[in-house]
Amino acid sequence: MQQNERTGLLFAIAGFATLSVGDAVIKTMAGAWPVVAVAALRFSIGAVALSAILVVKEGGAGFRPSNPWLQLARGTCLALSTLAFFSAIYVMPLAETMAITFLSPVLTAILSGPLLGERVRPAVWLASLFALVGVVLILRPNLAELGWPALLPLVAAVFFSLMMIAHRACAGQGSALAMQAYMAIVAAPLLVVAALGAKVTGIGGLDFGWPAWDVVLRCAFVAFTATCAHWMVFLGTSRAGASQVAPASYVQMLVATVLGWWWFGDAPDLLTLAGASVIIGAGLFLWRASLRG
Repeated sequence: MQQNERTGLLFAIAGFATLSVGDAVIKTMAGAWPVVAVAALRFSIGAVALSAILVVKEGGAGFRPSNPWLQLARGTCLALSTLAFFSAIYVMPLAETMAITFLSPVLTAILSGPLLGERVRPAVWLASLFALVGVVLILRPNLAELGWPALLPLVAAVFFSLMMIAHRACAGQGSALAMQAYMAIVAAPLLVVAALGAKVTGIGGLDFGWPAWDVVLRCAFVAFTATCAHWMVFLGTSRAGASQVAPASYVQMLVATVLGWWWFGDAPDLLTLAGASVIIGAGLFLWRASLRG
C-alpha cells in the first residue's frame, strides 16, 4: 500500500473511532436531559460553528446551494436518523445499537435502485438476506425486554441510508464544508421544533428546563468531535479512495464495544457478537463485490 493510501486509511480509522467516542458521551447524558433536547443542542452548536467557518472560508456565496430541496432532504434525514439513534443509545447497549445501524450500507445499496435508478446486483440481495439474519439475532432479546423501542436503531439505519443516497445525488454541488454545514443548518431547527413540541406535551421524561453546564459541555464536545471526525474521514477518502476507506467504518463497532463495556458495564452477549459478525460480514461481502465490478 502506498504511503498516501496508508495515511488516508489512518485518517479514516481515527475519524470513525472518534465518532464512537461521541456516541458514548451522548449515552452518559441519559437521565440528565431528554434525548430530543440533547440532539437539538448538539446540532445547534454544530450549525453555528460550521456556519461561522463557512462564512470565513467561502463568504456569502457558500450559503447558496444549487439544489435547496435536496439539501432540505439531507438535513431532514440527518435529523430523523440522529433522533432515532440517540434515543436508541439512551435505552440500549452501545454495541448493539451500533451493530444494527451497520445495516445502512446494505440498505443504501438496495434503495439506490428505485431512488437513483442504479442496478441492484444479486450480491446486494444476498448481503441483505445475511444482514437481516444478523439484525434478528441482535433484536430478539431486546424486543422481548424493551418492546418497540428496540427497533429505533433500525429506524436510524433507514434514514441514514436515505441521507447517503441524497449525498450521492448532490455530489459536486459544493465543498465538503458547505455540504456539512447545509445538513446542520437544516437539522438544527427541525430538532429544536421537535424538542419544544415534546416539552409542550408534558409527557414525563420529555419536559426540560435549562441544561446543566456539564450537559452543555458534553453536547459541545460531541459537536466538535463529530465535525473533526467527518473531516478526518473526508481526508482519508480523498487520499486513499472510498473503496479503501469503506471497511474502516467497522472500527466504530470495536470502539463502541470497548467503551460500552468500560463505561457502562454492557458486556455484549454471544447473540450480539454473532449478529454483529453477520452484519459486518454482509457489509464486507458487499464491499468486495463492488470492487470486482
